[in-house]
Amino acid sequence: MTAKNRQWTTKQDGLDNLDLGETDIPEPKDGEVLVKIKAVSLNYRDTEVCQGEYTHHSSLDNGQPLVPCSDMAGEIVASKSPRWEKAGARVLSIFNQTHLTGQIKESDLASGLGFPLPGVLAQYRVFPDYALVPIPDYLSDEEACTLPIAAVTAWTSINGFRPLGQYLDVTTQTKDEKKPPPVLLAQGTGGVSVAALQIAHAAGLATIVTSSSDDKLDRARKELGADTGINYRTHWEWHEFVLEATAGTGADYILETGGADTLRRSFACVAFGGTIACIGYLSGKDDDEGDGGLNRLNVNVLALRRNVTLKGILNGPRDRFEEMLGFYEKKRIRPVVDKVFKFEEAKEAFKYLAKGAHFGKVVIKVAD
Repeated sequence: MTAKNRQWTTKQDGLDNLDLGETDIPEPKDGEVLVKIKAVSLNYRDTEVCQGEYTHHSSLDNGQPLVPCSDMAGEIVASKSPRWEKAGARVLSIFNQTHLTGQIKESDLASGLGFPLPGVLAQYRVFPDYALVPIPDYLSDEEACTLPIAAVTAWTSINGFRPLGQYLDVTTQTKDEKKPPPVLLAQGTGGVSVAALQIAHAAGLATIVTSSSDDKLDRARKELGADTGINYRTHWEWHEFVLEATAGTGADYILETGGADTLRRSFACVAFGGTIACIGYLSGKDDDEGDGGLNRLNVNVLALRRNVTLKGILNGPRDRFEEMLGFYEKKRIRPVVDKVFKFEEAKEAFKYLAKGAHFGKVVIKVAD
């Protein structure tokens, strides 16, 4: 009996309608490799795709059934590429398969795994040889699979404007170069924020994190080295506490994951010349129109006021991913895995992520 490839598919009509089925194991063509997938991590984007809500990239077409998810760790089992000559190599997928270097182009969005391309929530998948990077030996499959979107997005938010190979690491400064470290503010304790806190702490930055949970803030301080934790439920004007924690100077790097309701506060507490990296919209995609638009953000004025760079972040290229993996290996950073589900429990994993109670990443184990 010929072996089959079990895979989950979505018609983008809800998490309850995810379907587990079988298909033939694909065969690699010239320049491709076949990967046995070991572990997959989930992103908020994946829940939006499955629910038919990933609509803000107008150049992409929704509605077609597909395999979801973009982040996987696996092992090459067959290769028709000189780039990966031997089977057995442990590899990670890159998110936008054609985004190899530099600024992302609109055309690269068509190569996104898990939409619009078929994703990785399957036992086997064929990849182009250029769309994979090696896993550092010290990381488990469950740890490594969390990196392609969350960690690369965090890395790009911090280092995207720096030349390749010259990433921020103030721990390498000499005594003569010592000055107060830059400050990073991470909103929430999801995958991107936790990765940013780990990267920033390892690079010697001061770190601030916001959350609605005192328990999560306590974990962020104890486990991730966060210097300051702010409960935004208790302290709704949390930007004032950021300014207080930084002696009025503000945060140099802000990972803006909230959206319409939090961007104002980010502008209010960003350091002069700082960067706000827009990577999410959990509090909404639009400003409140109920007041006739009177309170809409005057972004031009806010950006000018403190010479701010506001940048949308769509992950990062392969060369930045490889750069980040070198930093992770040097610093021996271990990604935070909140919970691991079995392959057959994919629906439960998606629903768990959608509840927002996780700290770090949610992982589905596909194979041993």
